[in-house]
Order: sequence, then C-alpha cells, then structure tokens
Amino acid sequence: MMRNIIHAICMLCCYSLIAQESSVRDSQEPVAEGKFEPTWESLSVIEREPEWFKDAKFGIYFHWGVYSVPAYSSEWYPRWMYVPGREDWGGDIFEHHRKTYGPLSEFNYHDFIPMFTAEHFDAKEWAGLFKKTGARFAGPVAQHHDGFAMWGSKVNPWNAKDMGPEKDILGELFAELKKSDIKTIATFHHARLLQRYAKDTSNWAGNRPDPGWNSHYPYHPDYVTSTTDPKLRMLYGNMPADEFHEYWLNQVNEVVDVYAPDIIWFDSWLDEIPENYRQKMVAHHFNTAVSRGQAPIVAYKQEDLPANVGILDIEQGGKTEISEDYWLTDITLSHDSWCYINGQTYKPASLVIRNMVDVWSKKGIVLLNISPKADGTIPTEQRSVLAAIGEWIDKHKEAIYGTRAHSIYGYGDAEFEKGHFGGQSATIAYSEKDIRFTVSKDKKYLYVFSLGLPAPGSDLVIRTPIESGIKKVSVLGSGKELRWTVTDNLLTLTTPGSSDMNELATVFKVELE
Repeated sequence: MMRNIIHAICMLCCYSLIAQESSVRDSQEPVAEGKFEPTWESLSVIEREPEWFKDAKFGIYFHWGVYSVPAYSSEWYPRWMYVPGREDWGGDIFEHHRKTYGPLSEFNYHDFIPMFTAEHFDAKEWAGLFKKTGARFAGPVAQHHDGFAMWGSKVNPWNAKDMGPEKDILGELFAELKKSDIKTIATFHHARLLQRYAKDTSNWAGNRPDPGWNSHYPYHPDYVTSTTDPKLRMLYGNMPADEFHEYWLNQVNEVVDVYAPDIIWFDSWLDEIPENYRQKMVAHHFNTAVSRGQAPIVAYKQEDLPANVGILDIEQGGKTEISEDYWLTDITLSHDSWCYINGQTYKPASLVIRNMVDVWSKKGIVLLNISPKADGTIPTEQRSVLAAIGEWIDKHKEAIYGTRAHSIYGYGDAEFEKGHFGGQSATIAYSEKDIRFTVSKDKKYLYVFSLGLPAPGSDLVIRTPIESGIKKVSVLGSGKELRWTVTDNLLTLTTPGSSDMNELATVFKVELE
C-alpha cells in the first residue's frame, strides 16, 4: 500500500514538473525571420527604452552557481584557484584550495559540481520574495565566466538540469515570475570563457600574477584548463575561437528561444566576441521577442554595444547628473563578493534605499544582486534587508513606479565618491540634507525625497522653482498634511513629528494645480 502511495506521489510530481516546463516551452511559437537585420543600423530601430522598463525602476538578480560551493573570497574562485604566487585580490585562493580540497592534480573546479545541490531552492518562494521586495523584473545569472549553465541546456552539457542540482533553475524561476507578472532578465558572463592564451607562454598560470586576463581559466599544460577531452574542454573553454563563438551564440539563442526573457544582459568582455556574432545575437533576441509581443531589451557595459541599440549598465555606480538616456546599475546587497561567501556582511537597508533613490532621480534603473548559498537557501541577513527595502518601497511606491525625472535630480551635502567602473559610487553616505526628486507622468505631483529623517517641526525650503500653484503638501506613507508657503517660486514646508516620517528616507508629496 505504502509503495503504491509513494509511486502515485512521484508520478504527480513528475507530471507537475513536465507541465511546468511545457508551459514555458510550449507558449513560444517557432519564430519566423523578423524585421531586424543583423546590422547596427537595423537594430537601432527598436524601441530601446520601452515604457514598462521606464516604469519598473527596480529588479533583482543573483550570482549563484558552482562557485557558491567553496563560499570563499568571491565568485572568481574558479579562476584564482589556478593561480599560484598571486599577492593581490584572490591571491590566497590557490593555497586555500590546496589545503581545503587537495592539490589540483586531485581536485579541480568541476569536482565541486556534485556539491552544488540546491536542495532548498524553491522557485515559487523566491519569486514571491522578489515581488514582496518590490522588484518589477528578476532572474538569475544564467551563466557566469565559469561556463556552467543554470538552465536545462541542450547546447552546453555542463548545466544545472543534467548535473549538480538536476533542476532547471532558470526555467522554474521564470515560470513562477511570469505567474506573478514580473518581467524576466537573464544575464550572461561567458564571453570570457574562451581560452585565448594557449600559445602565449607568458600568460600561462604560474608565469605571472594575473595570467591571461581575457580568459577566465588560466592555461597551463599541466592543468585541466588545457584539456582536450571532448566534454571537459567545453567547461574550461579550451576550443578554437570559431567553435567557441558559435557555442557562445547558441547558448544565448537557446535561452531566448526556450524561456523568452524580456531582458538579456551582458557583463564586460562582450567586446571580445566578434561584431557579427553580437549583431546576430541582438537580432535574434529582438525578432524572437517582438514576434511574441514582448518589448525586449539588451543591456551591456562600457562600449560593448552601440548606445542606440542597448541599455548601458554601470557596475556598482551611477550617473552624476540626469542622463539623456535611461540606464542601469547593477549593485550588490553585500559589501564584498557577488556570490555567497562565509562571513559575508551586508549593507543596511538605509544605504541601499538612499542610493537607489539617487539612481531613480537621474533616469536610472536598479538591478540589485543577492547571494544564495549552494544549498539553495537565501541567508536570513539578506532576507531582513530585502524585507526592509520592500516595506519602504510599498509605502512610497507612488513616488517610484511609473514616475519620471524632474527638471533637476536634486541637491545636497553628501561627499562624492568615485565609482570603480565610472560615474559615482553606489555607497554614498546620504543624509536628510540630501534631496532628490521624481514627478508623476502627468506632472500633477512632485515627489520630494529627503534621504533620511528631517528634524521634526522644522521649515524645509525645497530648492526647485514651483511654476504652478500648489493644492496640497503631505507626507507619503503616513498621509499627514503639512503647512506650507511659497515665496519667490520656492516651496517651504513645515515637517511633522518624527512618527509621520521615515528614517530610511522621507517622501513629501506636492500636489500641483
């Protein structure tokens, strides 16, 4: 009897998984040749900044993969474990790996794969968490520099469906996100995978502290990174360039065809892929998505795609002024690694929220990274910060979603910090003296963000001209109406008691005539 019950349960689970996968795959019809040709001129015709994206403001993604298993130093563990004698960032990984797992002759990166179990991964719960946090788009790092695909790939044998978790991580999550009406993003970092230095001995592992910068795995004839094994070489990128470029493109196209992401996003090193392959990649995404009724986006870093084709992403930073174009920034919840590491520490919600408001005031969109553990749990410390962010956003969503930049982004006293990848840092210490603005689409409401808790019962002069009359001024979240005056086109409002404001960031709603 028990055996029959167990058999019935297993059959139900199988049917459920098959139905879920089919719902993602079968909803996409075969795509005919579209209107976008693989030329930059043709691709620039796309509506590069669709309305849904301008309205969304906030997305979540996550660095999670085989590199999460050692939980040490950073997601670049698979690179630095092959580099002895390095004294800079990641320099202790080689010796740590030897002491913890054994020499490279006995334990290599692919030996971590069975330890990437993801047994606690729950796509429905994760989608619910992202929605509660306020994300309007979300998705995984589909493939990092390490060459391991987080979807059920028919192109890449090193994938999460066939080994490790034995789950279609991307597919399961996308299915749940779409049920919650959350747009989807898949990020790709595998342009760096190709082994480009096999014939350059000066760039071999051990011959310099930072060997072969444009390849993730350092080459050495004694390492598995030089393998010619038909399957193993695909993980370590050890193949001819022409073959790799097809491999790279086919994987991106597979995700587009099977899972229908709204955004495909590319990390640095995309410029290492020949231009014609990048053009074919973008054309395929645009044609396939448009044929499904989507408004697709491709995001890039530095100058890896033309500005009139994609959305620029600035890593861990942002613009210093209002931009002519909409833009993205990807930032970490953690202070250190993008993936989970032991002893990881996290930014307080106040720091994240205030820097996000600055981005929004300058026509930017935030992509926040979290770091699950290898077993599929999202640490309590991360969940606590996400909960605080979600609660604050929910109270002030009127001033966020669907808004637009004001004529000026704001002003204040915060000390400028330069970003590592251009623009300004994503960790500027703002205070209540720093003011930022957004406006409603119809221009009937001006939202004034004080990036902290203003002194209660004080007169606050808003230093932007008010060209039309004012009907009412109130505190968003509490609804408290305020006393106010206008002198020489400048609004002065009197702040209420502390309980009617918010210590993370207080938002004043100005209703215009």
